[in-house]
Amino acid sequence: MTAAELAEVTKRFGASTAVDRVSLTVEPGEVVALLGPNGAGKTTSLALLLGLRRPDSGRALVFGGDPRRASVRRAVGVTPQDVGYPHALRVAEVIALVRAHYPRPLPQEEILHRFGLATLAHRQIGGLSGGQRRRLAVAVAFAGGPPLVVLDEPTAGLDGDSRLAVWDVVRRHAADGGSVLLTTHHLDEAEALATSVVVIESGRIVAAGEVAAIKGSVGLTRVSFSLPANGFDWEGAERDGGRVALLVRDAGDAVVRLVHQGVRLDELEVRPVTLEEAVTALRGRR
Repeated sequence: MTAAELAEVTKRFGASTAVDRVSLTVEPGEVVALLGPNGAGKTTSLALLLGLRRPDSGRALVFGGDPRRASVRRAVGVTPQDVGYPHALRVAEVIALVRAHYPRPLPQEEILHRFGLATLAHRQIGGLSGGQRRRLAVAVAFAGGPPLVVLDEPTAGLDGDSRLAVWDVVRRHAADGGSVLLTTHHLDEAEALATSVVVIESGRIVAAGEVAAIKGSVGLTRVSFSLPANGFDWEGAERDGGRVALLVRDAGDAVVRLVHQGVRLDELEVRPVTLEEAVTALRGRR
């Protein structure tokens, strides 16, 4: 059964349309990344899927049921973008409280160790750093052992090691047949984790598919080399320190043109575009 589905969902706030006929699905074993700039409609889409808001039209389903029903919500773990816990509660108490709402939660000690919270178990929330609170917020999403986990900017504010630890948990959850829907501004994170991506802008989906398909759809290759001492002129070229990069449709043709122009191609690198470069190109075409 499909883990989560938005089908032609629209949500308006007054005269503003936050989500406009959005459709997406998350299947068992999938990690789906919902991408887009601030205000694109990502968080509203998640709120509709979680039953926190009602769509004006279309439908939101979790394992074929209404996400507003308690029995359906027990199949979902969530990390919202903003989380506020009572400062007097301790880390272990928060995890225990969340675990108590699920029929088959993960062992308490496993959650504490998996997210690097074992040494913080008896610390009060008010004494945690921002990164530690974020790790707790992500741990809570997995604590109940739910088949579907929804993560809104899960690694925001985390250091490199903590970020990689979260990536590992997401991968393990999907490998075990679980489903993950996440939003992130880190497109390298989406490229590293996602089975497929959905790109949303101004409330509408502008691209959707597997990561490789999204990258291939723009038809571009990245050509980069050391910035020539006598300068360089190419429309759309990007300079980064001592290097220059071009996004081109035909890398071979671009290199030939550069050679004919007498441009030195020291430390030449030709590679496929990243997901971030592909999404930027797609948005630039709108």
